[in-house]
Amino acid sequence: MDVFNEMIKNFRWALDALDIALVAFIIYRIILLIKGTRAVQMLLGLAVIMAVYVGSQVTELYTLQWILDNFLSSIVLVIVVIFQSDIRRALMHVGRNPFFADAAYREETRIIDELVAAAVNLASKRVGALIVIERETGLKSFMEVGVEIDAKISADLISAIFMPASPIHDGALVLQRGRLMKAGCFLPLTENPDISKNLGTRHRAAIGLTEAVDAVAIVVSEETGKISVVVGGRITRDLDSKSLRRILTRLLDSSHKG
Repeated sequence: MDVFNEMIKNFRWALDALDIALVAFIIYRIILLIKGTRAVQMLLGLAVIMAVYVGSQVTELYTLQWILDNFLSSIVLVIVVIFQSDIRRALMHVGRNPFFADAAYREETRIIDELVAAAVNLASKRVGALIVIERETGLKSFMEVGVEIDAKISADLISAIFMPASPIHDGALVLQRGRLMKAGCFLPLTENPDISKNLGTRHRAAIGLTEAVDAVAIVVSEETGKISVVVGGRITRDLDSKSLRRILTRLLDSSHKG
């Protein structure tokens, strides 16, 4: 009986360790998800409210405590409203759809070379462009408006799509599973008030999309001829061909490793 009780006790310890590990992993993933987003400031605001609530209990500030009691009773709803875009992005990560899922390493390199060549060519001519590369999260809901292409990725075709004379040059070009799938797509603009007012519609659309999904966006500014990459709602600007190739290789290769 003592041996059996000892086994039960050891098994309980194992379950407790697993429980702690799972909670730690979930917290870690949540931190990675909100890192660098507005959610960090919002969480700090909620932490301040909780501190004030505890202080109102200790100092017996009954009116303030009553107000915070009513507010905190709806805290779950408040969190869902505040973090709706982050929650949506996390849930959409459940379905994986890697960009290079069916492409060999040599084809990966060719595609990245074509994207870099197209971006550099468009930038040299001061032609604006917005190229969106699907990774794990599907972009079907953002492609309802657009022109079907379904063509092999090439710098010449990408450049032709964004030339001012092209009827589909205004929207975004969406790449899926190693192919040019749709052009002329319209994306949601970011609602982040901290975004620089110097950024145009293409940059705001790239930020807005990547705040919601894990896509990679390449933006060429027609005003400055500068190339930028946007991922996770964060923008890296003034890229040359070498830095653009390095960033794309890292981002798209990590999608492949999945």
